Amino acid sequence: MSAATTGLLAGMALGFAAFFGGFWAFLLVAFLGLVGLVIGRMLQGDLELSDFTHSRDRQ
Repeated sequence: MSAATTGLLAGMALGFAAFFGGFWAFLLVAFLGLVGLVIGRMLQGDLELSDFTHSRDRQ
């Protein structure tokens, strides 16, 4: 599935949530989509948990 198709489906899901459920449903769908994206990237190996936990060294 291309990035454009994925973006279209995500936008449609958010639009339906906003229209039928209101603002809080929109925020819930957006948050759960973000959580799903992070988990998917971690399972693919593109993202590691240490990316969120370790601070960068300042030089």
